[in-house]
Amino acid sequence: MEETYKDRTSLMKGAKDIAKEVKRQAVKKVNKAVDKAQDGYTQRSYNRFQDEEDDDDYYVQGGNYGVEANDDEGSSEATEGHDEDDEIYEGEYQGIPNMGQGKDGMVALGQPMRDEYKDRHELETERKADEEELAQQYELIIQECGHGRFQWALFFVLGMALMADGVEVFVVGFVLPSAETDMCIPNSGSGWLGSIVYLGMMVGAFFWGGLADKVGRRQSLLICMSVNGFFAFLSSFVQGYGFFLFCRLFSGFGIGGAVPTVFSYFSEVLAREKRGEHLSWLCMFWMIGGIYASAMAWAIIPHYGWSFSMGSAYQFHSWRVFVIVCALPCVSSVVALTFMPESPRFLLEIGKHDEAWMILKQIHDTNMRARGQPEKVFTVNRIKTPKQIDELIEIESDTGTWYRRCFVRIRTELYGVSNGTSIWLTFMRCFNYPVKDNTIKLTAVWFTLSFGYYGLSVWFPDVIKHLQSDEYASRVKHFRNEEVSHFVFNFTLENQIHSNGEYINDRFIMMKFKSVTFEDSLFKNCVFEDITSLNTYFRNCTFVNTTFYNTDLEQYKFVDSELINCTFFHIRTGCQISFDDDYSAYWIYFVNFLGTLAVLPGNIVSALLMDRIGRLTMLGGSMVLSGISCFFLWFGTSESMMIGMLCLYNGLTISAWNSLDVITVELYPTDRRATGFGFLNALCKAAAVLGNLIFGSLVGITKAIPILLASTVLVCGGLVGLRLPDTRTQVLM
Repeated sequence: MEETYKDRTSLMKGAKDIAKEVKRQAVKKVNKAVDKAQDGYTQRSYNRFQDEEDDDDYYVQGGNYGVEANDDEGSSEATEGHDEDDEIYEGEYQGIPNMGQGKDGMVALGQPMRDEYKDRHELETERKADEEELAQQYELIIQECGHGRFQWALFFVLGMALMADGVEVFVVGFVLPSAETDMCIPNSGSGWLGSIVYLGMMVGAFFWGGLADKVGRRQSLLICMSVNGFFAFLSSFVQGYGFFLFCRLFSGFGIGGAVPTVFSYFSEVLAREKRGEHLSWLCMFWMIGGIYASAMAWAIIPHYGWSFSMGSAYQFHSWRVFVIVCALPCVSSVVALTFMPESPRFLLEIGKHDEAWMILKQIHDTNMRARGQPEKVFTVNRIKTPKQIDELIEIESDTGTWYRRCFVRIRTELYGVSNGTSIWLTFMRCFNYPVKDNTIKLTAVWFTLSFGYYGLSVWFPDVIKHLQSDEYASRVKHFRNEEVSHFVFNFTLENQIHSNGEYINDRFIMMKFKSVTFEDSLFKNCVFEDITSLNTYFRNCTFVNTTFYNTDLEQYKFVDSELINCTFFHIRTGCQISFDDDYSAYWIYFVNFLGTLAVLPGNIVSALLMDRIGRLTMLGGSMVLSGISCFFLWFGTSESMMIGMLCLYNGLTISAWNSLDVITVELYPTDRRATGFGFLNALCKAAAVLGNLIFGSLVGITKAIPILLASTVLVCGGLVGLRLPDTRTQVLM
């Protein structure tokens, strides 16, 4: 009886253990299914279950529940009363931590903390570490890709864009005299054309530079050059002065983005030992643009036989042909840019690893094929990408308070767009540590160099014009108390003043008056027929029974004059361009051509020595020497001496410009490089306008103030530039 009872008890215990094991296996199967679904998110390997599954199978198949009942019984008693549903086994899926856990930093054991549970400081610290690692790795990758056909192709494509910027600066000065005459622009409005182009370039530099850090260097450059080309081409056909100003404003707005985007773009495909030299060679295209504009103006504008008209409403003169020709470098750069890839450094910065890798492989393969080594393999497999920080992280989680979430949302609506921070916020980061001090110093150097350079660049030609005007005025001929009757005037009168004359029954036929003034004179029974006049006025004169036929003698040319019984037929209104026998236009173009050509030696020297003596030595030395050279202007008493001083000054300052461009792109990190460069270039245009106004107002008054002012700002700027950090040996951050 007792044996039967023992067998029954043993069977019940065995059955109970079997039931527990079945329940355990069922729970494990459910957990394995859940783990499989979660594996794509948690990246945990399912292999950890395989060993457990094998052990469990062995236990079920090999276990003898009738033997060693005491061990099993002890085990059963130890777990008796324990809730099996609450038991958690090692490696089981434990669920996603709720938001409360996230706040306390409680996450799954052994798993890294997810980004939404980190504050912004932690994310920025991680991103900074990633960027430093990427900078070192990227430098090694660019060195592996080599310097060859790809860089040279991009060099010429970006050079055309930089050439278009140089043309835009010069085209305004060349077109201004002809456009003012053709559109009858009064003296009060003549200064708007030069100022409004610089205003457009100032706004454009800031906008397109910021956009290049958001959408990419290539994309931003394509858009801004297209805007410039379209409005430059359109401006050559418009007739009204207001619409012409509008077109030139947007043309300047487009070309304003060329300089910051071009230098940021090209610097990111150059190795450290090549960067200074080849960025300096790239600066030569700005000089080529100035030479191109001067040569085209010299060859086209004075040839007024190239013009045509459609009635009296539409006039297309030679200066408009010149504007079209000057748009050709811009159009060429747009076409060539469509075949070039985006900057791989920018793509890595925004997390587009695969696209960047493909472009780097393209650079490597292109250069290796050009070297005759097509079999050489691109060995880079994985490139470090910085952690991407979502600007809306405060909205997507409840880590911020309700008013912070509202502030971020409003800020995003006002300033922000997709693809990262807005242009304004990126600009404000240029004044954050560690680039704040560099931005302030660069601001001082850019402003002083621009103020001195552009101020004197305007002052030199104006002084030359003033000297020419003084010389022209010194050769004026005076005729007093003339009495001429029954005479036919059919020749040109130039640079003359006729006072107290009497002209009776005279005929003025097919004549040209150039800089002629009649004062206190009488014209009686005279005829003026087919007359063309320039700078010609009748002051306090009397006209009696006089006929005017097919002339351009409008009412404003009769100053305080009396017309008695006079008749006007077919009066030509508007402005007529006539530069026949006028060599001043050729002279202006020739002076600008020489001034631009004078920077060629400075370009060559800066390119060869940029990586040898350093950027800072080049910058500071060039600005100090430029300031000292200003004192030679005391001896500029003739046109030839002033032209010589202009060439010397331009040749010295170009080295400062080249080194400043190189330093600027090397001091800013990739996510702020084009924005910082754009801001400084916009400041450059503002300083240029200020310099033009101040130095232009001093022409013909005194030499002392322009010389002392230019020398002071250039020397001070050069000394500040020497305080900048040396970037010759550092990688591109």
